[in-house]
Amino acid sequence: MSGLPSSRLVADIGGTNSRLALYDPVSGELRSMRSYLNRQYVQFEDIVADWLGALTEPRPSECCLAVAAPPPYHNRVTMLNIDWSFSPDELAKRFEFAHLRCINDFEANAYALPHLGERDLAVLAPGRSSEAAKLATVGPGTGLGGATLSMINGIPTASASEPGHMGLTPASMLELDVFRHLLPLSGEVYAEFLVSGPGLQRLYEALGAVLGRNTVAPPPEVISAKAQRGECEHCALTLNTFCALLGSICGDYVLANGAYGGLYLAGGFLSEMIDFLRQSSFVQRFREKGKMQSHLVDVPLYVITCETTGLLGAAHAPSTIT
Repeated sequence: MSGLPSSRLVADIGGTNSRLALYDPVSGELRSMRSYLNRQYVQFEDIVADWLGALTEPRPSECCLAVAAPPPYHNRVTMLNIDWSFSPDELAKRFEFAHLRCINDFEANAYALPHLGERDLAVLAPGRSSEAAKLATVGPGTGLGGATLSMINGIPTASASEPGHMGLTPASMLELDVFRHLLPLSGEVYAEFLVSGPGLQRLYEALGAVLGRNTVAPPPEVISAKAQRGECEHCALTLNTFCALLGSICGDYVLANGAYGGLYLAGGFLSEMIDFLRQSSFVQRFREKGKMQSHLVDVPLYVITCETTGLLGAAHAPSTIT
């Protein structure tokens, strides 16, 4: 029926997994959701063909892909953590999409923010938000990604960025000792060098070195789990230091972008350690920014717990760049 909004294929494409769904703008539903293990497919186009082949309702005329790849894309998307590259124009032509847009995965997180409800969020600090204020989202994973969301002439506009490559500054004597240990070895200590999954392991070993402990880092999830269960003093120290550094980075990110409407931490890594984050110095370090502390106290701080944030953002992103 003419005049009705078009259904949309939405995808959240990571280095390991991809998730596809059909977004119905009339009902607001995500249907026909399927997850794929990327290494089982030669190229992303094969996943799209598989999903469309299994679809039991009319094919969507639009498509929005949230991709874990740095923009700008122009007419070529090249993934960093998997040997995939594809042309959005060729993809649209092959599968007959009238509109196809690729956005960064953190742009998708940003577009999802106005559509998250209370059950999708865990509050770290309530703050005082303004509906007109810019929002920010940051999340550690393989790296450290981020994006902001602004309302421009009533239209939500997300902007991706690279907070993982911002500078990192020690704020305690222990952190200073860690930096003194790492600088001769690495030449630079930037944000995601320590605040990411691999960074958590580097932090574990660096803390061991400055404390005179012979430590070999276990996987990040093991460090996090043992710290939260109180099974390992060194894991707890590592995760506490990680949370402190993350707080400092997020405070800098909000100040640099003027995103005083709220900071939203993204990624399953953090959603599994909410209680630990609340007890850590994350909030304190977020706010400890000299004369700007009174401004940062008013910024609401959340952890996103929704498992479909990327799809939700791809569903609500404008069809074309505005």
